[in-house]
Amino acid sequence: MHPDFLDQDFLLDTPTARQLYHDVAAELPVIDYHSHLQQGEIAERKRFRNLAELWLGGDHYKWRLMRSAGVTEDFITGDQPDEAKFHAFCRVLPLAAGNPIHHWSHLELRRLFGIDLTINAANAAEIWKRANARLAEMDCWSFLEQAKVEVACTTDDPADDLAQHAEIAASALKTRVLPALRPDNAMRINKDGFVDYLGRLSQASGIAITSFESLVAALDNRVSFFHSRGARISDHAIDGALPVGATSPAQCEALFAKRVRGEQLTDAEQAAYQRGLLEALGRSYARHGWAMCLHIGAQRNNNRRRLATLGPDTGYDSIADFTTSAGLADLLDALDADGQLPKTLLFNLNPAMNEVLSTLIGAFQDGSSAGKLQFGPAWWFNDHKDGNLAQLQTLANHGVLGTSVGMVTDSRSFASYPRHDYFRRLLCRQLGQWVAAGEYPADMDALSQIVRGVCYDNAKNYFGF
Repeated sequence: MHPDFLDQDFLLDTPTARQLYHDVAAELPVIDYHSHLQQGEIAERKRFRNLAELWLGGDHYKWRLMRSAGVTEDFITGDQPDEAKFHAFCRVLPLAAGNPIHHWSHLELRRLFGIDLTINAANAAEIWKRANARLAEMDCWSFLEQAKVEVACTTDDPADDLAQHAEIAASALKTRVLPALRPDNAMRINKDGFVDYLGRLSQASGIAITSFESLVAALDNRVSFFHSRGARISDHAIDGALPVGATSPAQCEALFAKRVRGEQLTDAEQAAYQRGLLEALGRSYARHGWAMCLHIGAQRNNNRRRLATLGPDTGYDSIADFTTSAGLADLLDALDADGQLPKTLLFNLNPAMNEVLSTLIGAFQDGSSAGKLQFGPAWWFNDHKDGNLAQLQTLANHGVLGTSVGMVTDSRSFASYPRHDYFRRLLCRQLGQWVAAGEYPADMDALSQIVRGVCYDNAKNYFGF
């Protein structure tokens, strides 16, 4: 007998998987330690005018799918009415068999709105009507509390005053919303506006930034400020290969001075600057007991025409094929040599590097915490059924699966929390298959400990939430 689409045992293909999911995983709270939710929207208890704004507003995953299916831009980011955009999405989604968006969208429709209709052109009008009626009674807090989100970390610039975070902390929201430091504007030294950004960071920190040394001092000041507001995580985009060999203080000062004079750095110089800043920040994170997240392997803004008209983060990125293993290992080793290597998560976008990074973390484990270095969960272009299973299998092959801190949404959407459910089902599926194959004992106590740890306990302990 074939299972029904998205039934209660969706993805759970063994008795062990079903027991682990329903008895252990399903009702655990969510710790979403990396997201792109906007603190301002949470503070103001944002309401959504309709399902199109919730689902399609800013969701470059869905935008890519629609473009690939032949939908014109006016029905995606253009000026067509919201309902017309929603109908365009419903019309093409049935073509996307195997795409995680097909699964995610149906999970969101059922979990968030209690609507079990198949998303297609024929059902679009009814879905629109019923979901919008439900949305009229909801705000963004509703999604966090309904999904049992215990902790949600936003992504915040070091110069942010976190005033809206203070509002959220003083509110009645059950979810703890915590900031996470994302110093991209300090890292991307060649970016237009870098010098102007230094002025904003100077004002926020109270430190005049006239040198690389004072830049590091200002960022360390902001780490302390963020820490006082509950932050325990930093995040960095590593979009190019890091050099092997430390960048000396004198080199860092010379590179900083060159850019402040208005000159652009070469690619090699920019990489050297980023290596120096990452090492300095890594030491700050270690002093504060933080975890450092490194998102490795994105090739961004491939389409210059669309970047000019739509801006970044609109669906024109891809997987990069550079290797950063030697430079990354050298950075970790430099911090470890002085006993200042923070807890570190390596998020990998190129699946060809799964084994590279999953073996690298083993070279720097020191027993100070379980899984001090983490092979991060399947991210972005890897966040699909096969990518999640590959991440679990790779970590199991080379490390200790039961120490993983689990999944994140990495999303701008308040509707994305069923992705945690998707991941939990795949974790239970994988464990169940190992039991069914005689590759792991049918020890429900041990299996339950793994599931509880990966889905909730490990992240809570690792980050100190």
